[in-house]
Amino acid sequence: QVQLVESGGGLVQAGGSLRLSCAASGTIFSISVMYWYRQAPGKQRELVASITSGGRTNYADSVKGRFTISRDNGKNTVYLLMNSLKPEDTAVYYCHAISYWGQGTQVTVSS
Repeated sequence: QVQLVESGGGLVQAGGSLRLSCAASGTIFSISVMYWYRQAPGKQRELVASITSGGRTNYADSVKGRFTISRDNGKNTVYLLMNSLKPEDTAVYYCHAISYWGQGTQVTVSS
């Protein structure tokens, strides 16, 4: 059974920073592309960032220059460092790999 467990969400003021973590179980981690998605109330889930097993990254235009995705294959963990947060970044953030999703972690940015 593969599990993805996110942590690190919370309430932060605009301009602040948070670092999300996603711990993955099983042997899929080292060979998988890992993704961070988010879903704001009333909106569709959207891709925020991705990282290949080799470390190649990709970002949504809305977060480029502010968010950084990284991974530690030894710890089976992927991270999302979020800087210069804006109220529009408020959403539930999900970790995703292959067909698996985490439970999500809430990020709330106050103005």
